[in-house]
Amino acid sequence: MEMPVNRFKRSLAGPGVPIGTWLMSTSASAAEALGCLGFDFLVIDTEHVPLDAPQVLSLLQAVAATPAQAIVRLAWNDPVLVKRAMDMGAQSLMFPFVQSADEARRAVAATRYPPAGTRGYAAMHRASRFGTVTDFGRSANAEACVLIQVETPQAIAQLGDIASVDGVDAIFAGPGDLSAACGRIGEIDHADVQAQVRSIAETCRRIGKPCGTVGPNPDMARRFVDYGYSFVAVGSDMGMMMRQASQFLAAMRG
Repeated sequence: MEMPVNRFKRSLAGPGVPIGTWLMSTSASAAEALGCLGFDFLVIDTEHVPLDAPQVLSLLQAVAATPAQAIVRLAWNDPVLVKRAMDMGAQSLMFPFVQSADEARRAVAATRYPPAGTRGYAAMHRASRFGTVTDFGRSANAEACVLIQVETPQAIAQLGDIASVDGVDAIFAGPGDLSAACGRIGEIDHADVQAQVRSIAETCRRIGKPCGTVGPNPDMARRFVDYGYSFVAVGSDMGMMMRQASQFLAAMRG
């Protein structure tokens, strides 16, 4: 077989703004349904969702059956977690709470086979299509996509250095943690938080680095696009379900 092409990575250099959403329900059926609906990317969240390795694998398989592309958000910047996710077939990885260029370099290194990095090698896994991809070890590095999450004012102060690390494909602003770091926890719409989110987009645009973020609803997500974000997620499977369920329940009890 041929090496799977990372279409999300290629979309970062293309026209338009890819639109995605978060997967928090742990449901492979929900992931497949949203992929069929037309989202460009779906974020499999292992940081705040109780997903174990077999569940991540099921979600990757479900998304692969649709036109959408999967991004795995790791629980931490840990090379063991990187290795396991990539061997399961994840090509695009999001690293949370990166605070410095050195941490970004460690993230990139964990996604690359030597001599470019430190990723541990195995020949027989889903990423290599179980050994059927010709010359997998030499071609895998080119398809790896690294998204670095910036979530504090301290990280924003070093954003230029972080974004300039070779192998960092995009920056991802975390508005939830930014709100907490600004003393406005949960108040993503507060002017202080919005100013920080906007500053990330401005810096990335100035240095020519793609950047993404997530908004809780379409209005805020569109605002982020207006700020200059290259790709944007809106809501989550669980969030959309709860909002619609709340409306239905209120209508029935009205």
